[in-house]
Amino acid sequence: MRGATPFAENSSPEVTCIACGEKFDEDDTYEYDKYGDQWCRQGKEFERVCKPCYRENCRRTRDGLEKALIAADAGRTDRETFLQQFCELMAEGSEREQKER
Repeated sequence: MRGATPFAENSSPEVTCIACGEKFDEDDTYEYDKYGDQWCRQGKEFERVCKPCYRENCRRTRDGLEKALIAADAGRTDRETFLQQFCELMAEGSEREQKER
């Protein structure tokens, strides 16, 4: 097998962005650690955020994030229902912020 490589041309696994729900190659996403300590890796599974969502959303404060995750039933409902509820909560929060400006 001369010249063969052990990796396919696109060996990056496909992952789902927790912000928009779209699928991306893992290489096109960032790890997201809800505890804010991505350097402590022991016993953790990281979720993924696509680069466009990261640029748009991850420079914001995390204030209220855990409250929103709980309100959207994170970990207690199926992924589709959670994403729908979370997106609705985030949209409501964005509308409220714009009215306050």
